[in-house]
Amino acid sequence: MSSALRVGLVGYGVGGAIFHAPLIAAHPSLELSAVVTANPERQQQVRAEHPDTAVVDDVDSLLAGELDLVVVASPNRTHVELATAALDAGLPVVVDKPFTPTAVEGRRLIEHAAAKGLMLTVFQNRRWDSDVRTVAKLIGDGELGRVHRFESRFERWSPTPKPTWRDSGGAEDVAGILYDLGSHLIDQALQLFGPVASVYAEIDRRREGVRADDDSYLALTHVNGVRSHLWMSKVAAQPGPRFRVLGDRAAFTKHGLDPQEAALREGRLPVDDSWGREPEASWGVLGAGDDVRRVPSERGDYLAFYDGVVESLREGTPPPVDPADAVAALDIISAAHRSAAEITVERLI
Repeated sequence: MSSALRVGLVGYGVGGAIFHAPLIAAHPSLELSAVVTANPERQQQVRAEHPDTAVVDDVDSLLAGELDLVVVASPNRTHVELATAALDAGLPVVVDKPFTPTAVEGRRLIEHAAAKGLMLTVFQNRRWDSDVRTVAKLIGDGELGRVHRFESRFERWSPTPKPTWRDSGGAEDVAGILYDLGSHLIDQALQLFGPVASVYAEIDRRREGVRADDDSYLALTHVNGVRSHLWMSKVAAQPGPRFRVLGDRAAFTKHGLDPQEAALREGRLPVDDSWGREPEASWGVLGAGDDVRRVPSERGDYLAFYDGVVESLREGTPPPVDPADAVAALDIISAAHRSAAEITVERLI
């Protein structure tokens, strides 16, 4: 297969417009063939940003065309229905995070894809953030020694809720910051330190008028003994460090976010080696006590996700993200909701 794989994108909100469409358009082995959006303003946006891409009103029209892959970047509550429709049409699927509303639905969707013999994967793009790749390298190289505590944050200052389903939606919309940013934080912790034995959570709604959490905290105890403390908030007037990782040899502290999202929002594309690189002023600090040094950040690379998708479709290799990993994260989210409601520590293993 030498020609580009034809991709149909469902949804042109933040996920579709800022992340998926630019990455697909920039990938030499992919072609953004069609986008589904019924919103007239977003239809105009697609035509302006991707003039060679067809715009259709509904998923049935999309699936009636000639495609090789469907990417589901629609509102969270629609993921299962739309991914199932694509699989039933004989097409492999990328689903944006959170994969599905519940772990039960996630397992069923995995089984459905397996029965169809089709690739199914989840867009956990922040596995390819520069900062988490740096943490993984430091752990792998033994620079920290044995890690005992992992602190990770996605904190923002957005005190006024936006009139969107993400801010004003409720449980029926699979809304809230735990599903949104928490899906990334949990996935990163699982990738670094493995399965989780217990979960404690604090899940709060701080802003007037919101129906889903906007300020939450999780404490995870991994089977190997590492404790992961995860913060996610839209009401953090001063954010804490993105990472603080404590080991018996050294610690690593990193402030600031990976630069790729900001670059995509500015209209930049991952087309050269400068992509995903942080300036020295943004590097994290490694060491103990006063004996510390800055550590060059690894290069961030969101396009690597779609490299993995192409390889999976063409070579039959495993997809870049095993959807079972997303189900494990959904089990943790479910346990977190129980913990917060009952003020308990929920055991998973």
